[in-house]
Amino acid sequence: MKLLIKVGGSLLEEPDSRRRIAAEVVEIAREYETVIVHGGGKQLTRFLESQGVQSAFVNGMRVSDEAVIDGLTKVIAGSVNKALVAALIAAGEAAVGLSGIDGGLTKAVQLSPEMQFVGRPAATEGRLLDLLVNAGYLPVVACLAGDAQGAIFNVNADQMAVSCATGWRADKLIFLTDVAGVKNAAGEVVRFLTTGQIRELIATGVARGGMQAKLEAATAALEAGIEEVLIAPGQEARVLKRLIAGEAMGTRLGIAEILT
Repeated sequence: MKLLIKVGGSLLEEPDSRRRIAAEVVEIAREYETVIVHGGGKQLTRFLESQGVQSAFVNGMRVSDEAVIDGLTKVIAGSVNKALVAALIAAGEAAVGLSGIDGGLTKAVQLSPEMQFVGRPAATEGRLLDLLVNAGYLPVVACLAGDAQGAIFNVNADQMAVSCATGWRADKLIFLTDVAGVKNAAGEVVRFLTTGQIRELIATGVARGGMQAKLEAATAALEAGIEEVLIAPGQEARVLKRLIAGEAMGTRLGIAEILT
C-alpha cells in the first residue's frame, strides 16, 4: 500500500512534536511505501516579519513576491524541511528532503497575476518518488514547485499533497492537522463524509477558510482516483498506526460507494 502523509507545519514547530511525528512515520514507513509532504506557513510568517516583510493574503493564500519566494526557499524548503529530515533520520529512516522543484517533481502554473508567484500544481512526476522509495529512501517534499522557464512558485501544501498523491498513485492520503477532524454545524467531528456531503458543508459555510481549502483538495484527490482521504489530529499519540488499523478518529472521506 502506498501512503501519502501531509504534515501540517504547526505540528513541526516544536522539537518534541517533530520527533514524535517522525518516530510514528518511521514505524509506518517500515510497513508501507510512504511519502511525506509538509507545509510551514507559521514559520515562514515569523521569518518574513523578522525581515520586515509584511504578508498579504487573498482567499487565505499568501501573495508571493520575490521576497516571499526567497523566504519560502530558506524556511519551508530549508530549515523546516531539513529539521524534519533530521528527525526522521534520527528515528531510523533514510529520509531525503526535496521540493517540487527538484528533478522537476511537480510542475506548477501561475494562479493569477495579482498573486504573483503563487502557483497551482499542474502535475507531479511519480517516477521520481518511486525511484527514491524503491531504493529505500523516504521522500520529504516541501511545498514549492517550478515551471519549465525556471520560475519558483509558492504552492498550497494541501494541493501539493494531492498532486503528489495522484502523480505517485497513492492508495491513501492522510492529512495530519492541528484539529480533531471536520466539524458539522453543531461543532461535532464528523466521522465519515462523501464528496456530496463535503460540497454541502462548503456551500452552507460550515467549512470555510483553511478547512474549506483542505476539503476542496481532498475532493480533488478522491475524484482523481485516490481510494481514501483521512483528516486526523496529528497531536494524538500513534495516530498513523491507529488510523491504518481502522480506529474511528478524525474524519474519513471517500466516494459514497466506498463508505457504504
